[in-house]
Amino acid sequence: MIQQSTRSSRFMTLERHIIEGEHLHPGATGQYSALLHGLSLAAKLVWREVSKAGLVNVLGATDRMNISGDITKKLDEFADQTIYRMMDHLGHLCVMASEENEDLLHIPDDYPTGKYVLLYDPLDGSSNIDANVTIGSIFSLYHRVTGAVKPTLADVLQTGSKQIGAGYILYGPSMMFVYCTGHGVHGFTFDPSVGEFLLSHENIRIPSRGSIYSMNEGNAMRWAPGMQRYAHWLKEVDPPTGRPYSSRYIGSLVADVHRTLLYGGIYCYPADAKNPEGKLRLMYENNPLAYLVEQAGGAATNGKERVLDVVPTSLHQHSPLFIGSVEEVRVVQEFLDGKRP
Repeated sequence: MIQQSTRSSRFMTLERHIIEGEHLHPGATGQYSALLHGLSLAAKLVWREVSKAGLVNVLGATDRMNISGDITKKLDEFADQTIYRMMDHLGHLCVMASEENEDLLHIPDDYPTGKYVLLYDPLDGSSNIDANVTIGSIFSLYHRVTGAVKPTLADVLQTGSKQIGAGYILYGPSMMFVYCTGHGVHGFTFDPSVGEFLLSHENIRIPSRGSIYSMNEGNAMRWAPGMQRYAHWLKEVDPPTGRPYSSRYIGSLVADVHRTLLYGGIYCYPADAKNPEGKLRLMYENNPLAYLVEQAGGAATNGKERVLDVVPTSLHQHSPLFIGSVEEVRVVQEFLDGKRP
C-alpha cells in the first residue's frame, strides 16, 4: 500500500522545487525559474570536469592572472566559460559579471536579453584544486535597475540587500546545490544514478550559537588588536561559555561557510596589514553568502556594518567577512568595537 507523502518525506527534485517556488509568485513568467535551471545544468557540467580532474588535463595553472592578482587555474577558466556560455543565450539576463573577468560580461548581440543580472564566482577555493579538496561555485541574482539600451555598472553595483536570490554549488564527496529565493534555504544533493539534484536539506536553519571557528590564523600577527584578542578568547578554557572552541579551516570559503551554515559557529576573514580592505570579494562571495546565512537565521558583517548594507563602489571590491551564528557574530563585533578587553 502506497502511503500518502508529506512535504518532508516526498520525492523532491531541484526542478520540481523551483517550479513549486514559481507558484508562490502569481504572474511569474518562468524566466527566473529558467535561470535557476540553467545554473543547475552548468553545475553538472563543471562537476563532470572536477570529478575527473586527475584523469584529464584540467589540473594546474594557466599563464593568466585574474583581476584580483591570483593565478588562474585551468578549472577556473573552464568553470567561468561554462557558466557564461550556459547562461548567455537564455534571453533572461541583461548582463553578467564574474570574479575572473575585469569588466562586465555583456550578452552577445545576436541573443535576446532580459531583466535579470547574474554575478558569479565560477570556482571558489581554486588554490585547493590540485589537492582534491572541496571547492565550489557561488552565484547571485538581481533585477536590472536601469533602462539604458546597454546595461551599465549601476545594474551590477547594487547592495546585497537587493538580491532576489543566491546560492552555491559544492564539488566535494558529493555535489550539492544550495539556494534561496527568499523562501528558505534549501540544499539538494546530486544523485548521479538518476542525474538529478534531490532535496536533502530542507529549510536549513543555522544554530544561534556554535562551538566551531574558522579562520586563517597564519595571518594573526597582521590582525588588528581586537581581532587578535578575539582569537585568543576562542581558545581560552571556560566551560560556562563553551570554550575553547574547535578550529576547522578548509581554505575554500564556500566549504567553510557551508559547514558553518549546518553546524553553527563563525567564519572570519578579517582585514590585516597586508590586505587593509580584506581579501574576499564583496560582490561575488560575501554578498551571496551573507544573503543565504541571513535567510537561514544567521548574521554577516564586515566588522563595521551589515554586509548586505554595504554600498559597492567597484566591481571587484574587497571586504572583510565575519559570518555565522547570530550570537557568535555579535561577540566578534564586540571585540572589534573594543567593547571587550
